[in-house]
Amino acid sequence: MSDIKIKIIDREGVSHEVDAPTDMNMNLMEVVRSYELAPEGTIGICGGMAMCASCQCYVQSDHELPEMSDDEEAMLSEAFNVKDNSRLGCQLHITEDLDGLQVELAPEEA
Repeated sequence: MSDIKIKIIDREGVSHEVDAPTDMNMNLMEVVRSYELAPEGTIGICGGMAMCASCQCYVQSDHELPEMSDDEEAMLSEAFNVKDNSRLGCQLHITEDLDGLQVELAPEEA
């Protein structure tokens, strides 16, 4: 299996079911960018280094996710609009385990 289905709710509240490749070493932030589900320059500003929280999302499905790195935890501790289910999209790598994942993009920082 090379593609999985992911449901992404954009910042306007619109739901998108997208195909995400498992064989390209992509992360969720890159998938959002490739489908242009957030305006250019508003997501992945730091290039996926867990340094800006622009790709923060709320995980709505019950998937077992990899543990947060210290960098991700530190960034989320300083970010706006953080919830218990917040993760950085750049730290969620697309694997077959994430098939059916549902996330909502966090609002842009004001």
